[in-house]
Amino acid sequence: MIQVVIDTNIVVSANLVDAGPSAAIFRLAVNQRIIRMCISPAVLKEYNEVLRRPRLKFTTAKIENTLALIIDAARMVYPAKILNISGDESDNRFYECADAAGADYLITGNTQDFTQGHGPTKIITPRDFIEQIVPGLPKGEL
Repeated sequence: MIQVVIDTNIVVSANLVDAGPSAAIFRLAVNQRIIRMCISPAVLKEYNEVLRRPRLKFTTAKIENTLALIIDAARMVYPAKILNISGDESDNRFYECADAAGADYLITGNTQDFTQGHGPTKIITPRDFIEQIVPGLPKGEL
């Protein structure tokens, strides 16, 4: 399985729109198809905090269901290193998670703050991931 770290913007987008690359990646992750989502306590905390922002208008049930799906499907890692790669300090938690997991990809729509990979981890957008990494997957499985 391909080890991935999924940025918060992908989780939010997947909850806002049922179609598209972000939703497809989220479904692959929670169904443990092709990819294995990796999280850390800090990443899970950010997902929780962002999903609860009032402007997103997610119901408590939707938030709890999303977090439960992630916890059930993801591999929890515990970063031992503090990294300072991104200019956005909170994004460094995703680099740390990817480093601890030995992730193949960090999937993000925010390539401004994730300008470079780290170690074996490549930065990739949701669309590029779907088009380049899983192009042979039947559309019904996305």
